[in-house]
Amino acid sequence: MKEAVKSQRPVNLDLRTIKLPITAYTSILHRVSGVILFIGIAVLLFALDTSLASEEGFARVKMYLSSPLVKLIVWGLLSALLYHLVAGVRHLIMDTGHGETLEGGKQGSKIVLIVSAVLILLTGVWVW
Repeated sequence: MKEAVKSQRPVNLDLRTIKLPITAYTSILHRVSGVILFIGIAVLLFALDTSLASEEGFARVKMYLSSPLVKLIVWGLLSALLYHLVAGVRHLIMDTGHGETLEGGKQGSKIVLIVSAVLILLTGVWVW
């Protein structure tokens, strides 16, 4: 019988204790924002269809858009769009050969987070 091989590698399965680099957080947020946009497009298309169906539908959508909860949802969708856009531009810049080093990746991630935060705050002011 074969004896089990003992590995000296550390095993950490507790995801709450793993410290990820900033580049990992920006990558994960980029994927999450893409999923939010995918789902949000369905909601927005439904609202568009309702608003174009009749005058009553337009009035109903207009009434919903004045609700604070709907404004929060719209702001969330716009936030996902803006983050996804800024992170996507970063990827396009990296495709040209800029920011591919470890230090460049960290710097690019910081820039994405700062620019996205500013744009999201400005959008929040615009929506509210």
